[in-house]
Amino acid sequence: MVKRYVAIWFPYLLTDRLAIRQPELRGEPFVLTMAEKGRMLIRAVSQEAEAEGIKENMVLADAKALFPNLLVFDFDAAMSEKLLRRLGEWCLRYTPLVSVDVPDGLLLDVSGCTHLWKGEGYYLKEITTKMKAGGYHVRAAMADTPGIAWAVSRYGKEGQTIVEGELLTALLPLPPAALRLDDAVTQRMYKLGMRKIRDFIHLPATTLRRRFGQQLLDRIGQALGTSPEYLEPVCPVVVYQERLPCMEPVRTRKAIELALDNLLETLTARLFKEGQGLRKAVFKSFRMDGKVQEIAIGTNRPSRDRQHLVRLFNEKIAHIAPGLGIELFVLEAPVVEELHMEQERLWNKDNAFDRVEIGHLLDRIAGRMGEESIRRYLPDEHHWPERGVKRAASLEEQPSISWPTERPRPTQLLTIPQPIEVTVPIPDYPPMLFRYKGETHMIKKADGPERIEREWWMDQGEHRDYYYVEDEKGRRYWLFRLGHYSDDRSHQWYLHGYFA
Repeated sequence: MVKRYVAIWFPYLLTDRLAIRQPELRGEPFVLTMAEKGRMLIRAVSQEAEAEGIKENMVLADAKALFPNLLVFDFDAAMSEKLLRRLGEWCLRYTPLVSVDVPDGLLLDVSGCTHLWKGEGYYLKEITTKMKAGGYHVRAAMADTPGIAWAVSRYGKEGQTIVEGELLTALLPLPPAALRLDDAVTQRMYKLGMRKIRDFIHLPATTLRRRFGQQLLDRIGQALGTSPEYLEPVCPVVVYQERLPCMEPVRTRKAIELALDNLLETLTARLFKEGQGLRKAVFKSFRMDGKVQEIAIGTNRPSRDRQHLVRLFNEKIAHIAPGLGIELFVLEAPVVEELHMEQERLWNKDNAFDRVEIGHLLDRIAGRMGEESIRRYLPDEHHWPERGVKRAASLEEQPSISWPTERPRPTQLLTIPQPIEVTVPIPDYPPMLFRYKGETHMIKKADGPERIEREWWMDQGEHRDYYYVEDEKGRRYWLFRLGHYSDDRSHQWYLHGYFA
């Protein structure tokens, strides 16, 4: 899979944040300042202040001379990273790997993610549009490497997507600062007349190293993909986490089980106090050689039953290899849900207790066969048959509507309707026979049509006229014709489901 990265640049990160918190500042020139060596220096400017000729690192007195009515606020040096980290956690909905690029950017590894938004252009537009709607000025770009994405987002066209393999072409017209070099290096290049990357990138590596240092070669290699660049991911803080350090390295299964039981006891007690139950738990083992091993479990309904959770973990503990010894255990519950106490009656044995037991059984099956082996479906608010159901997130999720019962529906609905050949005696009548996969089915009984209109707000196309038919062997099918019947074109029929 080709690697793809997105760089997001916030040119007015801190001033945008202040304008969001104080809407009256929008449209007003203002700056953030900090005292340094007896002078007040400007560390961040708003877009309006920049339009008046005010720049970062300018002395406040000089800026006041240019614009006397300039508004001034204090600069918080630690706020930039904190804000970027929160924005990075928000971006986890678009990709599992987001990295903070201090002081004013984010880097996203979006490999394999863009197709979920119908392509790279729509993907990039979705992110920037929502951030702009939140009050931030944003520029973003996508490329094969973080270095090229970073360069284009700041010095290229807004919202540009670099075609795969066109890294060098995108880099040549950009200034040296696009390579993320130190200011001293870029200033030296400008003095030598190197205004664009094309002016020096083809020079011998020894010459570049001797004049500008190894950093330049490293940055060129990272931009072109010949040198690795690793992104440090943003990891959201896990609210429910318990830690157990070991006095001596642990190397036996019995010790690992005792550590797990101890952590589960502490975690479930906390969940009980807060009325929560876990849906997912991760048990991490930190070894002396620096390696981290982890096992995870999931539950079909919120749970804080320690014995049940221990049984689920015990089926996976064998995958932990202690090596030279484990010095720290960590138990996390990244996914939790509300779990209230359920009162039971002695004469009602098929209520809460049975649901708990069913949930435990499903958890054990999922632990052995995989979570995808168990699925529960609920009715969804759609007329189109293949959209009429949705997958339930848990056993506790309740349907928003009731199952439709006024019309018969097939026991097995095909995900994609299959085309068939039919013979119809009269227009708008059910077929006399149909042919599917080389077999001819003579129809003895039929009912219909039932017209189902297309959901025009989701896609365009023609309606469907459905028929319930039964062949000579008693097998029943759900067929439909697409669109109105007319003589000026042929009509396609489809098989969409089987009845029991």
